Amino acid sequence: MPHRRTRFLSVVLLLTALVPAAPVRAQPVAVDLTAQPWRSLGRVQTELGTRCTGFLIAPSLVMTAAHCLFRPTTGHYVQPSSVHFLWRYDRGTYADQARALSFVVSPGYDPTQELRTLGLDRAFLTLDHPIGQDADSVRFAPAMPPVGTVVYLGGYNRDHDEILQVDRCRILGFRVDRGGNRLLEDDCHGEPGTSGAALFTQLAGGSWGVIGLSVASTGGRHVKGLAEPLAP
Repeated sequence: MPHRRTRFLSVVLLLTALVPAAPVRAQPVAVDLTAQPWRSLGRVQTELGTRCTGFLIAPSLVMTAAHCLFRPTTGHYVQPSSVHFLWRYDRGTYADQARALSFVVSPGYDPTQELRTLGLDRAFLTLDHPIGQDADSVRFAPAMPPVGTVVYLGGYNRDHDEILQVDRCRILGFRVDRGGNRLLEDDCHGEPGTSGAALFTQLAGGSWGVIGLSVASTGGRHVKGLAEPLAP
């Protein structure tokens, strides 16, 4: 059950900045999972079948979208022990896998009030053992790049959920949800399964930094991605 919500959020969210949506990218492509920054990524899945994307921010700490951990049928979050992180997952294989000992959802996020709290849709998974080295974890960008900057989204899209695919796209602008929480809009190709993926930008000197966390996409003729900004 790959997870990424498609909502007609363009109808209900306040548009604060936007540039024309002309694409600057080709279709998503597979990448080398041992290379930076893709080496930080993995598949987050629950024992109930939900599949999302997550990324290491420390050897024992994974960031993902909070809605991936919520069960609408019960109105509760899943038990941490049912959440697994499959590091560098690729067609049934992975470099390591860990179970969540616990997770913390961003204060203020309410999965039953998505339109008011979408900009807070994040969770931190504490793993039952460290994965990789410090160099395998991502770093956050020191500042938010301007509208029009080329960015990269890597996730386990539903249409090819056995491999990580990366899309080269760009920042379109910024919105706020109904609660006033900031959202970044991009033209990245994100199918169900991409929720929780990191939005990367390349920094001066060739290093990489995370600027956002993929949480949803808008509907309509031109599908756009929405991410929670993670850079100041």
